This record gives sequence, structure tokens and C-alpha cells, in this order.
Amino acid sequence: MSTKTENKDSRLLPILREGVAVVQMFFFKEFKSVIIKKHPDLDTTAQSMLAGAVTNELFGTHNAEEKFQTFRNAHQGTIEQELMSLSTELPDLTDPLADALRIQTLCDNQEGIDSSHVLKQADSLGLLRKDRDLPLPSAFMETVRMLGAQHKLIIPPVEIDSAEEQDLLQ
Repeated sequence: MSTKTENKDSRLLPILREGVAVVQMFFFKEFKSVIIKKHPDLDTTAQSMLAGAVTNELFGTHNAEEKFQTFRNAHQGTIEQELMSLSTELPDLTDPLADALRIQTLCDNQEGIDSSHVLKQADSLGLLRKDRDLPLPSAFMETVRMLGAQHKLIIPPVEIDSAEEQDLLQ
């Protein structure tokens, strides 16, 4: 890979990862509302931890801190049930979630990380539409900005040129 491409990748990947993080944040925020309605028996801390555990499970990231691992282990069945209900609980977020998971996997792949298990899980949960292509980075970031604005999680616009997009997708 040329130095020019490496410089572009090093600039584009962090931008895309920030976009994925914004999707994670607004998913957490929206899903926490679902958890509050579905699990009024849990205290507010447990509701937040459950929403966080589902978010982390979906994106294939786990908080290594002991209290979060203990919570995850104690509530594994509930976490799995909530994951299976995502496409019906938050149908409007299915496409942005799928795009974020695809972009995350693309970024991971560019960095030599195999996170294909995240996409396999999302597919098994009914979150990946077969007729939906991988979004171009500029289209993904535009969606992120729109959703970020709706959820008051704004990120500054960043110009992504078409050559950078094509280099990343190759």
C-alpha cells in the first residue's frame, strides 16, 4: 500500500469509527427508553446497564470492568431476548444499525481485525437486509450527521473525497 493511501486511510478510518460511535450512542439512548418501558422492575442503574450490555453485545464490544462482566453474566438470557427483539422494537434504527455494523467491520478489516462474527450475529437477528448495499463512507457520515442532529449528538462535517472512499472499499 502506498504512503498516500495509508495517509488517507489513517484520516478516514477514525472519522468512520467516530460515526459508528455516534450510532452506538443514539442506539443506546433509544434502546434505554425501550428497556425502561419493558423492565420497570429494574432500578435505573440496572436499566442503563442492560441497555449498555445489549449495545455492547450488538457491536461486539464488551466492557472488561468486573461489575459490567458480572452484570452481563447474570443477565445473559435477558440480553439475548432483547437482542432478538431489536428489529421489532426499533424498526426505524435497523438500517442505520446495519450500516454502522458494516462500516465497523470494514474498518476492522482495514486494520487486520476479523469482526465478521458481528455481522453474522446481526444477520441472525434480522438486522441485515440482503438488498441493502454497504454505504459509501460519505453517505454513512451524512446519515450519522442527520441522526446525530436528531439526537443532539452532533459531529462536525468532514469532507470525504471519492478517491478516499474507493481506496477504502478496495
